[in-house]
Amino acid sequence: MKSGDSVNGTTTVLIIDDDPTHLKIYGWIVNAAGYEALPALVKADRIEFPQKRVDLVVMDYRLTGQITAVQAAELAQALYPGAPIIVLSDIYDLPSDIAPYAQAFVRKGEPAKLVAALGKLSKPSQGIADTA
Repeated sequence: MKSGDSVNGTTTVLIIDDDPTHLKIYGWIVNAAGYEALPALVKADRIEFPQKRVDLVVMDYRLTGQITAVQAAELAQALYPGAPIIVLSDIYDLPSDIAPYAQAFVRKGEPAKLVAALGKLSKPSQGIADTA
């Protein structure tokens, strides 16, 4: 088992984005790096979170619709406590509103840096919080 693998298998990476194409692209990058990608599509007023264990979160900063990146990060932290968050964006610096939630910031179009951040932050979390 490689470093970062969870007890139950491969490290899982939740990918939050409002663009299905970006979910596929980042899912491919994550899977190719040896992790299990779990897509979470952001709709106008909700996010389709998987009901699985999540070890890391990768999320887009610029979300369309009613949900902001900060709200998405807060939801992810509530559902998957302890899972580090990597923020992706096409802007140059980590925005101050999302900075308290982010353990890493990667510019879009830099897959090697994303994979490096995944490797650095990879450690199993406690799983999904009880939502009942």
